[in-house]
Amino acid sequence: MPGHDEDSTTAGQAAPASNLDGDPGGDKGSADTGETAAVVGAALADAARKAGLDSLARADRPNGYVLLEAMGGIRGIIEAVVPGLLFLVVYTVSKNLPLSLGVSVGVAAVLTVARLVQKTPVASAVGGLIGAVASAVFALMTNRPEDNFVLGFVTNGAYGAALLISVLVGWPLIGLVAGYLMSDSTAWKKDAVKRRTFMILTLCWAGMFIARLAVQLPLYAAGNVEWLAATKLLMGLPLYAPLLILTWLVVRALYRTSPVRP
Repeated sequence: MPGHDEDSTTAGQAAPASNLDGDPGGDKGSADTGETAAVVGAALADAARKAGLDSLARADRPNGYVLLEAMGGIRGIIEAVVPGLLFLVVYTVSKNLPLSLGVSVGVAAVLTVARLVQKTPVASAVGGLIGAVASAVFALMTNRPEDNFVLGFVTNGAYGAALLISVLVGWPLIGLVAGYLMSDSTAWKKDAVKRRTFMILTLCWAGMFIARLAVQLPLYAAGNVEWLAATKLLMGLPLYAPLLILTWLVVRALYRTSPVRP
């Protein structure tokens, strides 16, 4: 599932956007399309496994441990929340952009270094740090605090667009990820119920990214930095976690009636 990382996919012949049943992917789908989808699905599933989603996909019930692991664990949550929270607090109190950015990026750097020292996976932390540094540099160059959030808009727009395009071409990204996590590969394309369900779930994930833009872009236009920072936090994990659980419940229900291959 996306989490924070999703990737776009390319595909060819597909069903119209208005038909959630899509094309079962038989004779009408090109071989190249199926091969491309398979490669993308395998890559996304591998990223999902590294993010801890594999244990969630195979859990019999959503206990606290697997849910926490799927959200990056305590450390992952801290890395996702604390730098942004510190920016909000420091900027609200001081209105000092360099200081606020320095505190936020500095904490992100310390958290990343801690991972390096402890030899734990650093990919997500390094990615977050690079994004924080790039956003801070841009905001300092323009001297506009609200520009610290521009990269986030681009990211949300890219994720939302990739998810929508995947539905339009008949290869919903949630289906590709779930199919490989559940050892189903792309066989779900031949099952009308699974195909339709994965398209709906993918639209739900796209809706989350679009909702973030719908709320935050007007705040950006108004230069309301405090509310921008607050809504970024409120529409981050608090939206991601329930949608992840909902997706898990739906996927598990689908595969209870259709056993996962060994």
